[in-house]
Amino acid sequence: MSAPDTMPPVPVRRRIHPAWTVAAVAFLALVGAAGFRAAPGVLMVPLQNEFGWSTTVLSAAVSINLVLFGLTAPFAAALMERFGIRAVTAVALVLIGAGSALTVLVTQSWQILLTWGLLIGLGTGSMALVFAATIANTWFAKSRGLVIGILTAGSAAGQLVFLPFIALLAQDPGWRQASLLIGAGALAVVPLVLKFLKNSPADVGVLPYGATPPAAGASTGVEASESGTTAPGQAAPGPETAEPRRNAAVRALQVLKRASKVRTFWALVAGFAICGATTNGLIGTHFIPSAHDHGMPETTAAGLLAVVGLFDIIGTIASGWLTDRFNPRILLAVYYQFRGIGLLVLPLLLSATVQPSMIVFVVIYGLDWVATVPPTAAICRQVFGADGSVVFGWVFAAHQLGAAAAALAAGAVRDATGQYTYAWFAAAAMCTIAAVISATIRKDARKTESVPVPA
Repeated sequence: MSAPDTMPPVPVRRRIHPAWTVAAVAFLALVGAAGFRAAPGVLMVPLQNEFGWSTTVLSAAVSINLVLFGLTAPFAAALMERFGIRAVTAVALVLIGAGSALTVLVTQSWQILLTWGLLIGLGTGSMALVFAATIANTWFAKSRGLVIGILTAGSAAGQLVFLPFIALLAQDPGWRQASLLIGAGALAVVPLVLKFLKNSPADVGVLPYGATPPAAGASTGVEASESGTTAPGQAAPGPETAEPRRNAAVRALQVLKRASKVRTFWALVAGFAICGATTNGLIGTHFIPSAHDHGMPETTAAGLLAVVGLFDIIGTIASGWLTDRFNPRILLAVYYQFRGIGLLVLPLLLSATVQPSMIVFVVIYGLDWVATVPPTAAICRQVFGADGSVVFGWVFAAHQLGAAAAALAAGAVRDATGQYTYAWFAAAAMCTIAAVISATIRKDARKTESVPVPA
């Protein structure tokens, strides 16, 4: 009797799932797109010195940019579904690069509105936080929260990478070279996007990371969508999911109509509008000019903002971890109140030199910068279910509208009073309002949990 045939164990080759490659390229794309986020505060003073434009004019260009950034966001996912993630991302980076590079040719104030405002606004709007959510939902069945947190931190990394170099170039040889650096940074990522940023796992013949293969005979249509393995931007075979994707822009408007009837939606909108006003709109745009008013060199102030970007990465990832373990509404209230305290004391900290108290402010403000994103997205998901990501897109639009209003208003305050003090105090008061609103969301959410919000 012969011994039974046995086969030696076949070693399993472990390789990196393509989802992580896509996430890495998406991170680099967000870094490249974030280059302009650091630019206005650094370039504002040199442009004023050369052309004599008022702070209000330059703030208006930033406001247009922020408005388009916000209003494009709810439809960004629809564009990616219609034309593909790769194509939309590549075009967005080209718009950002072109808008920044063409800035070197401006001679009239209306031209800066077109470059800083229109071109870069449309480009960055297509690379908003919805882009991070689309990547996470399309390519990942698990670890989505971690991926969104890391990709969200890409904007902070972009600020960290570009800001010191922009400040040095703006000082010598000049702001034109700084603008070209931003354009080059955005365009440099385009080849990587075209080669490695696939539209869906189906393009490379794999399932999303962490997804389990369906059982034999199981449907791959609606059930897959409901289990979370089919996501916006991912091709699905079932006709039930194809129609909503063709009408994604219409669906975005329909979700807005339904969400607008829920009090929690308006609480999130109000809080996130204040969040945008006190980050991108105020600190991001006017911190360096305000520090310059107090005698601080622009390169020093830019270095402080770079530190904000560094701690923003830490704070965003930590906030995602905390959101999984604590009440996101309470986290929001704490974040906003700490931010308000920081803005209240900021006028006392600004001086020609960097004091230890300013370092403390920069660290705390950096940890708090976009720490509000994970808990806000979590509340959207808890209250609005399947429509949560689209609702978050509209809430993010409010974030950018608040930033645009603050950027313009702070510039007007500076022109009218010769300083930013009243702008800082007003922002501190708004943060207190946001903290109170966020603390009351819990009661409103309980009342709306049974409200049907169909996908």
